[in-house]
Amino acid sequence: MASALSRNVRLRLLCRSFDSHLRSLRNPIHSLPEMPIQNSHRSSLWPEFLVGRYKLLSAFELNHRFLCTTAANSAANQSPSSTTTVTPSSGLAEGNSESGNSGGQGSAGSQDTSQQGKPIRGGPVSWMSFFLLICTGVGLIFYYDKEKRRHIEGITSASNEVKQGPSVGKPSIGGPFNLIDHNGTSVSEKNFMGKWNLIYFGFTHCPDICPDELQKLASAIDKIKENSGIEVVPIFISVDPERDTVEQVREYVKEFHPNLIGLTGTPDEVKKTARAYRVYYMKTEDEGSDYLVDHSIVMYLMDPSMQFVKFFGKNEDITSLTNGVILEISKAKQKVKA
Repeated sequence: MASALSRNVRLRLLCRSFDSHLRSLRNPIHSLPEMPIQNSHRSSLWPEFLVGRYKLLSAFELNHRFLCTTAANSAANQSPSSTTTVTPSSGLAEGNSESGNSGGQGSAGSQDTSQQGKPIRGGPVSWMSFFLLICTGVGLIFYYDKEKRRHIEGITSASNEVKQGPSVGKPSIGGPFNLIDHNGTSVSEKNFMGKWNLIYFGFTHCPDICPDELQKLASAIDKIKENSGIEVVPIFISVDPERDTVEQVREYVKEFHPNLIGLTGTPDEVKKTARAYRVYYMKTEDEGSDYLVDHSIVMYLMDPSMQFVKFFGKNEDITSLTNGVILEISKAKQKVKA
């Protein structure tokens, strides 16, 4: 409180100092005699520095009023209950009396009274509105998170759900063929009836895909017999009859499984067989005798009647291939019993 009063006293002294300077500046100008000068000759007779001095005087007077009024308002706001009453309007009234404005003291006093009696308004945001805003934001965040999780769960369940479409019969895959096995014996589809068969189309000069698929086929055959006791015959049919001779196929199938049967034949018979099983193949990068064959990477499960049951693609691993074959054979046996 003492520091506030001392600051107000210093401001009051500063205002009075400004007032004394204003009086000293005002007297020379007001003491000038009035001369009846024509408007056309006023610029030549009235010195420009006096005009500038009068303007400077007006600016000092406005600044003086502002400082005194501000000091009075701050003193009234900081110590409304103090016994020492500061009347900043006195200095302002003196200045106004010198300039001829007799009503300045009354207006300043009314402004000071209005400032002291006016209640202090609260800020534009209250604690209650701020609390309600926070609650609304948190509620919106929880609602959005809940709806997002529900939407994601709906998409996941829809993608994982297996939709069984209407059955329109078996696909037209498979058919009669006449080829030569790796022992040089002519065979047809009838030679493989009575047992389950797993057929793969490829060529012996394949650098990586065919060896990987045949290795997977051989491992699945052993696991199927081990897990279910079902014997499945693995069959390899070449789509490169120009290079895959009987001897070439014989040496090739020995590398994967002892029960693997290799088949080759004339280009026309191979083409006919591939068309019956809906297998695509085509030569690529033809550079003399060194070329590759682009072909379908599919394994066909055929029942003991050499009828198509299901195909398995490259994305199947040994375990899924084993379980898939066992499942399809179990389903077929249950249909026969029913």
